[in-house]
Amino acid sequence: MECTVSWTGAAGTRSGMGFVAETGSGHIITMDGAPDSAKPENGGQNLAPRPMETVLAGAGGCTAYDVVLILKRGRHDVRGCSVKLTSERAETDPKVFTRIHMHFTVIGKGVPPQVVERAIALSHDKYCSATIMLGKTAEITTSFEMVEPA
Repeated sequence: MECTVSWTGAAGTRSGMGFVAETGSGHIITMDGAPDSAKPENGGQNLAPRPMETVLAGAGGCTAYDVVLILKRGRHDVRGCSVKLTSERAETDPKVFTRIHMHFTVIGKGVPPQVVERAIALSHDKYCSATIMLGKTAEITTSFEMVEPA
């Protein structure tokens, strides 16, 4: 796997903290920093997610992918899955994630809650590279709710 990240600056200038990542699969991700009123040259323009937000989003995508795949392989009628991640970071550099909570909402017809719980646990403990890696610095907790389709 590879990725190339390039500094774009702000609006074609070489100031600001905008970056573009081109992934090995040929996709583009933009990132930017938060504005810094004390030192504008060190801040971003808030035009894209922060790099650490993309790390958190990647972990959510990785684990949601696992949960859906596990449920589908078990031949369960899963129709939707979302995961809301909330996090806390260390106050000093490096500001690693120290706590992450993942709340899954699974939409499915007749999917037993214990099956969803097991799918989440398998992702968390065995399959999701992103959350297993983040678990080296962060306490990761999970919860879920089931929604029957109308």
